[in-house]
Amino acid sequence: MLRYASSEGADDMGRVIAVASDKSHNFSKQCAPHIELIAGLGVAGDAHEGVTVRHRSRVAADPTQPNLRQVHLIHSELFAELAAKGFEIAPADFGENITTSGLNLLAFPQGTLLNVGRTAVLRVTGLRNPCAQIERFRPGLLAAVLDRGPDNILIRKTGIMAVVQAGGTVRPGDCIEIRLPALPHQPLQCV
Repeated sequence: MLRYASSEGADDMGRVIAVASDKSHNFSKQCAPHIELIAGLGVAGDAHEGVTVRHRSRVAADPTQPNLRQVHLIHSELFAELAAKGFEIAPADFGENITTSGLNLLAFPQGTLLNVGRTAVLRVTGLRNPCAQIERFRPGLLAAVLDRGPDNILIRKTGIMAVVQAGGTVRPGDCIEIRLPALPHQPLQCV
């Protein structure tokens, strides 16, 4: 069952199912027993670690842009949804650093704070925009991770992006506490 962050700002809890990193720009990452988050930089040793943007297409456009994609989180509930459509997906397959359970990540507003484990704090910056690499990973998968909502609005299901506000070690089994920003909330946009 997914939990939704309430509009009143009440705390909610989820869990870390898996953590992953990769020093190269591969589509999928390697699961690990833990990852180290570094304030202002991201996941230690990951290809996307840095103050400025590390995503290849964004570096080509403007390498001085701030890195709003330091940490990628995805909800494990998506894997069951995709399995029903014939796709077997495991943690780290989508290149996420943190796989979660029990939280509707896509419903969080911009600026939501995630307390992860004992000391790490992430600030949600936006949605991950699924790209053609997903289709190369598994044909047909791109269409499976896109949906249409009310008023035919496109829903991107491939997780959220965050920056590290406070560092710390994150492990599978760690709790995730949600702190919503002050009202009015701004919906997530692709970053």
